[in-house]
Amino acid sequence: MTHSLNIIWNPSEGIDLGFFMIRYYSLMFVIAFGLGWYLMKKIFERENESIDKLDSLFVWTVLATLIGARLGHVLFYDWEYFRNHLLEIFLPVRFEPKFEFTGFQGLASHGAAIAIIIAMYYYSKKVLKRPLLWILDRVVIPVASGAIFVRLGNFFNSEIIGKETDSAFGIRFLHDQFSKSEAVNATQIADPKAAYTAIATDPKFADLLAQVPVKHPTQLYEGIAYIFVFAILYFLYWKTNARLKSGLLFGLFLVLLFVVRFIVEFVKESQGGFENELGVFSTGQWLSIPFIIIGLFFIIRAQRNPLAAS
Repeated sequence: MTHSLNIIWNPSEGIDLGFFMIRYYSLMFVIAFGLGWYLMKKIFERENESIDKLDSLFVWTVLATLIGARLGHVLFYDWEYFRNHLLEIFLPVRFEPKFEFTGFQGLASHGAAIAIIIAMYYYSKKVLKRPLLWILDRVVIPVASGAIFVRLGNFFNSEIIGKETDSAFGIRFLHDQFSKSEAVNATQIADPKAAYTAIATDPKFADLLAQVPVKHPTQLYEGIAYIFVFAILYFLYWKTNARLKSGLLFGLFLVLLFVVRFIVEFVKESQGGFENELGVFSTGQWLSIPFIIIGLFFIIRAQRNPLAAS
């Protein structure tokens, strides 16, 4: 039997500045969007496209990502709950069983992908005045880089975790096993951060630590794979004539990213949704299949029409 490295994941919530807490999850989104803006600036410069149009692209992409990801989670994974709590869809709070600030828990990448495509359609028509596939072939490069940091943010948040494992890659996610209140009650230590630390390091609480199962860090699996997706798209755009083949980079992005998602889902804990009704695959896998098929269509189309207008 292979044993894990026995890593106990007990991250702080963020960087405490005293007067303000910069949460790691939020920081990862800021880095993702900031890097995305920089990459698109370089692309616009290469294509002799006006940098003035970049600001509206940034705003459209940010809004599409956040709204689409949120609606994707609501509709695909947790509609049974949200249909009775409509206000909570766009409010960072929970009203039942008691009122509490939760932040926006639940963002689905499939919803973000759909929303970005829709936003790019309007952006290409209203602002850019170029064909839709021209912007899609280019915006997927920063989107792929952003996906890396989003998954890193999930890792810091101890969410989207894998199934139990005895592999060498397994990690004990302390915050997934115990909520703040559970950690406080179990240790009788009032400060949640200190309570978590005590469970992780104090032999007196070894029985509590033993309750924390070793699980696949699926966020890291996806994040590492997305580095390669980004590298492939970046290389093809800058070093080959792939950008001249309308739809090729967009199609390749869909195939690569959602094949990664499909594979990692095999070791990921269930996120809910409609998988019980359809069976065989998880909700995330069922949602990935259409994107993979669409991606293959655009790859084949681009190869048959290599100089199609883009």
